[in-house]
Amino acid sequence: MKPAIIAIAIAAAGIALPAAAQHKPEQVIHYRQAAMTMIGWNFGTLGAMVKGKTAWDAQQFALRADRIAGLVPQVLEGFAKGSDKGATTDAKPGIWTNFDDFKSKYDDFVTQSKALSDVAHASDEAAMRDQFKKTAEACKACHEKYKAD
Repeated sequence: MKPAIIAIAIAAAGIALPAAAQHKPEQVIHYRQAAMTMIGWNFGTLGAMVKGKTAWDAQQFALRADRIAGLVPQVLEGFAKGSDKGATTDAKPGIWTNFDDFKSKYDDFVTQSKALSDVAHASDEAAMRDQFKKTAEACKACHEKYKAD
């Protein structure tokens, strides 16, 4: 077999493995913390608009809502088995002992963040504000139970 074909086969085999299985727990924790930081960064801008702390900007709202909707579905990968140990984390052990409940809350956050993005493109400020609150509540539901503060 040619070396290039072997390299492609090895790479393809690596792609077939779950990404978390290829990484140490510390790397998985860093991944989820990075994703949460980016979500929080964008959420903060939306929250400031909704609370009237900054000027309303429908274009920025839609941009930030799209970013959140793109990031949230990636977060679950950062809660792989074994990532409850390692680097400093605020994730409570209940995530892994009650994973079905955690995933249910996470799935709601995914649904609400997608709805936020969809509503943001309709340019209805009242609907955008309302959906932001629903999305924030879905985020908070998970944090209340599964995040140590």
